[in-house]
Amino acid sequence: MAMTGSTPCSSMSNHTKERVTMTKVTLENFYSNLIAQHEEREMRQKKLEKVMEEEGLKDEEKRLRRSAHARKETEFLRLKRTRLGLEDFESLKVIGRGAFGEVRLVQKKDTGHVYAMKILRKADMLEKEQVGHIRAERDILVEADSLWVVKMFYSFQDKLNLYLIMEFLPGGDMMTLLMKKDTLTEEETQFYIAETVLAIDSIHQLGFIHRDIKPDNLLLDSKGHVKLSDFGLCTGLKKAHRTEFYRNLNHSLPSDFTFQNMNSKRKAETWKRNRRQLAFSTVGTPDYIAPEVFMQTGYNKLCDWWSLGVIMYEMLIGYPPFCSETPQETYKKVMNWKETLTFPPEVPISEKAKDLILRFCCEWEHRIGAPGVEEIKSNSFFEGVDWEHIRERPAAISIEIKSIDDTSNFDEFPESDILKPTGKKQEEKT
Repeated sequence: MAMTGSTPCSSMSNHTKERVTMTKVTLENFYSNLIAQHEEREMRQKKLEKVMEEEGLKDEEKRLRRSAHARKETEFLRLKRTRLGLEDFESLKVIGRGAFGEVRLVQKKDTGHVYAMKILRKADMLEKEQVGHIRAERDILVEADSLWVVKMFYSFQDKLNLYLIMEFLPGGDMMTLLMKKDTLTEEETQFYIAETVLAIDSIHQLGFIHRDIKPDNLLLDSKGHVKLSDFGLCTGLKKAHRTEFYRNLNHSLPSDFTFQNMNSKRKAETWKRNRRQLAFSTVGTPDYIAPEVFMQTGYNKLCDWWSLGVIMYEMLIGYPPFCSETPQETYKKVMNWKETLTFPPEVPISEKAKDLILRFCCEWEHRIGAPGVEEIKSNSFFEGVDWEHIRERPAAISIEIKSIDDTSNFDEFPESDILKPTGKKQEEKT
């Protein structure tokens, strides 16, 4: 029935509209999740049968394997049904802080298992249009059961915060590693870039574009291998990705002249000194963002390969190619990359490395990886990489872990009052 004039909806308060939408989304999610869970369970069962056939198992072995599989499925469902809240976890230490909240090392009281808990303040997210991003983050973290992606186990919320319970990766992140070391060797760079190629490809195969590939989002597990995190930007844009943000900035800020004239050692020192601030800001940094992401003309998954080229440059040179004293200067340099992407003569790097960086950081139509990831894998810089077994082999830089809750690879952060009790129990566990 067509309706004219005012609809009943127009008299609803925003709060009511929001509740209606939330209920609708919750119901839709509930039913689509039930169907998806059933389909996934069927798929896992079929996969098991196929593997057992291929292995030529005897009937008794098959029976044992099936019952072990069933036990695992039951445990999985039990975990999914557990309605967890803040009171189920003990906070051990703050291991990260960003514009919308923080990450804490926590221990589940009943099992003693250690996790990373990402705490996101709802008020900040609403204010800064991050809600869609967080939904995207939860979706991909739940969907991507991949060795290359940080696992997410649960999420729940209360009046103030949203909580994501994720696997704790004791190796810290690539940003911290790069700040500790002046530069990486070509061998170390080859290892980390090769693993990140496989990680990026794994999310591309799921149909996601990351769009915020940067050292802060490359985490290291207990053996020193790479995992991707922070999918908050798989949908929606941060200020750092918006062209108008740079146009609107006050242009009377100091010029980049002094920075331009520094030698590479001074540049690296200045970059590392300011780097932590950039990681905490709500703006973020445009250093790693592909120029086409700023354009209104659109972009595709190849923008992630540009970011990888920028990281590779930073690993070998000590700072990223477009770094400047202000975000708008960086933005200008990114947009003018044909002139600004240069290599300092005083930092020698191989022609192979230089060539690959320039194949990543170029017009997207000519970018390496456009025909597919195989083109990247067969580049001469990766000569000798065992792509099939890279994750099982020792990492380029080994991680020393003394205990399950070792945080020595993380920076020190002061305590905060983000977890101040509100007197209200968690609601709407998801």
